[in-house]
Amino acid sequence: MIAPEVFLAEGGIARILRAYLHALIESRPDPTKDSVGLVVMNDNRASENRIPKYLRAQSITPLFMANRSKIRFVFACLRHGFTANRIICGHLHLSPVVRFLKKLRPKMKYYIVAHGIEVWRPYYSREKQALLHAERILCVSDFSSRQIMHHLPEIDPARLVVVPNTLDPDFALPKAPHPRPINNDLRILSVGRLTTVDVEKGFESMIRAMPLIQQHLPKATLRIVGGGDDLDRLRKLAREIDPSGAITFLGHIDDSALRAEYASCDIFALPSRKEGFGLVYLEAMSFGKPCIAARAGGAPEVVTEEVGALVDYDDRKDIAEACLRLAQQMPTPEKLRAHLDQFNFARFKLRLSAEITN
Repeated sequence: MIAPEVFLAEGGIARILRAYLHALIESRPDPTKDSVGLVVMNDNRASENRIPKYLRAQSITPLFMANRSKIRFVFACLRHGFTANRIICGHLHLSPVVRFLKKLRPKMKYYIVAHGIEVWRPYYSREKQALLHAERILCVSDFSSRQIMHHLPEIDPARLVVVPNTLDPDFALPKAPHPRPINNDLRILSVGRLTTVDVEKGFESMIRAMPLIQQHLPKATLRIVGGGDDLDRLRKLAREIDPSGAITFLGHIDDSALRAEYASCDIFALPSRKEGFGLVYLEAMSFGKPCIAARAGGAPEVVTEEVGALVDYDDRKDIAEACLRLAQQMPTPEKLRAHLDQFNFARFKLRLSAEITN
């Protein structure tokens, strides 16, 4: 597998590619003969210390970290790619490398993972050729699949398959707590990148919705996890909207702290316009928390009215009303677990194995 990042980052792409790696290792027909290799663009040797426990005992051979060097990454892909029968390309931006390998080794098969906004646009010539010659394009949602068809109508639809994302097998709690009674103190959590290139994540909408929520639940709070170059602007906006300090920015936090945030919130809200899937929704649901998402992108394929609420993007009134509805009637943990089960790791592994072994 080749990837932009796997162990060093904590974003959704890194998390799902760890799940891909785990599934590939577990699905080897003969663990004594079949190996799984990994070449990563942005990780470095120090990130090996962050390899999850469920992978430590397994063999990842070769394991190459390019430390952000494009030249080292490309040469490693070419060197190790000559012995690979199949290559999973973890991001469209890396796909020209595997297309070049395919030209050198026509019998080699490669697969491209299509996450979200990176495939929701017209393609460069090299990307287009890589997509057209891929054995399969593994789309995380129907929405992403349709976007590829829209921007590349000449592609064979049979090459497009939907393999929904799954949770990191080591992330979910074994048992979700029952919802607590809400007494004017609704606790809302948002998680994501706070960057100027991702201004449509919905953080500003959540901030602007808080006064409407506090009209009915005066002790309601909003905690925002994540960092980026838009953090200072959002902090300033939060102080202007709510000087009381009910809106808190936590910045980047580790997995342990993130688990604690999921466990202590009442509602998870990310009314984003451009989620290819939204792994954070699954993470929140694994802790028994209902989710609020926008009717946009791939999010409605993950969040339904049975396990949360769908709102119009950037509609603070709609967001506030959704929060208040959920505060009055939370979905049961059993309903959340039943919904979450369709995205479990066992099903993900079977879907992936079926697509890359045919």
